[in-house]
Amino acid sequence: MAIQWFPGHMHLTRKTIEERIKDIDVVIELLDARLPGSSANPLLAELTGHKPTLKVINKQDLADPERTPLWLDWYNAKLETHAIALDASDAAPARKLIDGCRKLAPTRVGLSRPMRVLICGIPNVGKSTLINTLSAKRQAKTGDEAGVTKQEQRIVLADDFYLWDTPGMLWPRIIVDQSGDRLAASGAVGRNAYDEEAVVLDLLAYLKHRYAAQLDERYKLGLTPQEVSELHDDELLEKIARKRGAVMSGGKLNMQKASEIVLTDFRGGILGRISLETPAEFETWLAEAAVKEEARALKKAEWDKRKVRKDAGRQRRREQE
Repeated sequence: MAIQWFPGHMHLTRKTIEERIKDIDVVIELLDARLPGSSANPLLAELTGHKPTLKVINKQDLADPERTPLWLDWYNAKLETHAIALDASDAAPARKLIDGCRKLAPTRVGLSRPMRVLICGIPNVGKSTLINTLSAKRQAKTGDEAGVTKQEQRIVLADDFYLWDTPGMLWPRIIVDQSGDRLAASGAVGRNAYDEEAVVLDLLAYLKHRYAAQLDERYKLGLTPQEVSELHDDELLEKIARKRGAVMSGGKLNMQKASEIVLTDFRGGILGRISLETPAEFETWLAEAAVKEEARALKKAEWDKRKVRKDAGRQRRREQE
C-alpha cells in the first residue's frame, strides 16, 4: 500500500508558504542527501512558482560520496536552480547559504534591498539543527521524530539577509511508491502512517544489491556480497534478527524488533554511507508513476462518465413516472 502522510499542521504550513512567498526572493529547499529526489517536495515547487531555488543537499556525510556529486550536477542543470551540499561538519554553513542565494538574486543586497529567503524541507531532514547552527543558539526545536517544528520562525543571518523557517511539510499524495518507502525509511513520515517491517523489507531489497558488504559487516552475516544479494528479503531480515538477538520466547523471531534495529542503524549512519537512489533511478520511477497516474485519470474519467449516464437515466425514469 502506498505511504501517505499529510497531518493538519501541514495544511497550515501550506497556507503560510502561500502567503509568505509573495515577498520572498529565493527559496531554500533542504533535501536528504540519501534520497535527494524523493525528498524534494513537488507541492513546494507548485507553491513557490518560478522563484529561484537553492537546493541544499543536507546530511551528505551519511550519503554515498560517489552519488552526491551526481545529484549536484542534476539539480544544477535545472533553470533558476543552484545546488550545494552540507553536513554537520561544515564550519561556515551560513556563508555557503548566503553565497548560494546571492548567485540566484545578485541584486538583493544592502539594507535598502535585503535578501528575503524562505527555507523549507520535508520533516526530519535536519532543518532545525541547521537553523540552530546558523543562529549560534537554539532557536528551533530539534528531534528525531517527524513534525517537531510547528510554527514559522524568522532568523537574521546578516544585516541584509532575512531567513524564514517553516515547519517540515510533505505533500498530500505521494505518487512515486519508491519515494514513499524511502521517506519512511529516512524518518520523514509519522510512524503511524506505515508498516515498519514492510518499509525495512523494501530497504533491504535495495541495499542487498548495492551495499551488501556493509550489511554483512554490520550484522556479521558471514556471507559474501553475492550470497547476501541472493537472499530473499524476508530471509535476510530473519538472519539479521537472529544475529541481533531479536528472538522471543520459544525461539520465535521478533521481526518488529529486527525492523526497528535496521531502521535505527540506517537513520543513524551506522550501516555506513548509503544513498537510496541515483538521478537515473529516480527519473525512471517518475516516468513509471506518470504512466500510472495517466491510467488512473482515464479510469476516473470513465467512471465519472458512467455515473453521469446513470444519473441521467434515473432522472428520465423519474420524469416518466
